[in-house]
Amino acid sequence: MTDVSARSRSATLHDVAREAGVSLATASRVLNGSTRQVAQSYRDRVEAAAEMLGYTANLSAQATARGTSAVIALLVADIADPYFGILASGVARGAGEAGLVVTIAITERDPEREVQVVRALRGQRPRGVILAASRAAHEIEPVLAKELDLVAATGGRVVALGTGSDTVRAITIDNRGGAEALGAAIAERGYRDAVVLAAADGVVTSDARLEGFTAGFTAAGGSTPRVYRGAFTRESGAELMAQAIADGVEPGTVVFGISDVVAIGALTAVRDAGRQPGADIALCGFDDIPTGRDVTPALTTVRVPLEEVGYQALRAAVDADWQPDTTPLPLEVLLRDSTPPRA
Repeated sequence: MTDVSARSRSATLHDVAREAGVSLATASRVLNGSTRQVAQSYRDRVEAAAEMLGYTANLSAQATARGTSAVIALLVADIADPYFGILASGVARGAGEAGLVVTIAITERDPEREVQVVRALRGQRPRGVILAASRAAHEIEPVLAKELDLVAATGGRVVALGTGSDTVRAITIDNRGGAEALGAAIAERGYRDAVVLAAADGVVTSDARLEGFTAGFTAAGGSTPRVYRGAFTRESGAELMAQAIADGVEPGTVVFGISDVVAIGALTAVRDAGRQPGADIALCGFDDIPTGRDVTPALTTVRVPLEEVGYQALRAAVDADWQPDTTPLPLEVLLRDSTPPRA
């Protein structure tokens, strides 16, 4: 018979066991993810009782039973950046298929904050930790590496976009190759002068894109670009573009924003300066976020399959037999109106 008092408060595991007519240990094995087998008839009774009583599983109890909780931790630099939003949707899709919950933490590309976040997450025993923010070094910093090793020691898997290690699985994006293809395509459109709006020196993703664009652009006939450094933000793109215009930008110059967000900020600064985006100062970016298709003129860019990147990162975190793909995900140069052909 249903325990009415259990309905008027938060139902406990004892309430579920009593309602289902099973032992507390059996109810726990069903609801807290124990690897021990339970007869299907008992499992059906426990699950029906839990649903009727509105029981919510205790994550700490699940972590104790399984060794890890049903949580995937996704660490991003900036939740307002559409790049991370699209990537997170791929992680969430994979987590839904695996019956897991995604929790998101913002690091702002601050190494100390990243360490603090991972240390705090260790107490939750996450099933996996995905490091999505671009790093300021090719190797994971020793203090962070130690924290990640402790996550792995408690059964969690760690995945990074970029460089991995013995305990960190890696999903690779060919930033350099994609930017090189973009630089070559832009030079083949007749552009000879370029400005690059990059992140701070040493940020791995930015440096790879800068190197690739420069290599492709100069190999196809362009001159070495002028480089301004800031951050992966729209505000930085606008500020750096305003500075470049003040220094002098000749008509027919192409500006490569290290990401679409940076390039869109630059586009606004071009307009604010009384210049015409595209016909006067051409612009291009990287990532292919939806906003880049909606601005005028539509933004030339490199398409990164961000949702698929997120999905693959999730699979790397949960699949015991996961193997790294030796072929990077395909990137595609998309030439749009922001870089019209020049005679």
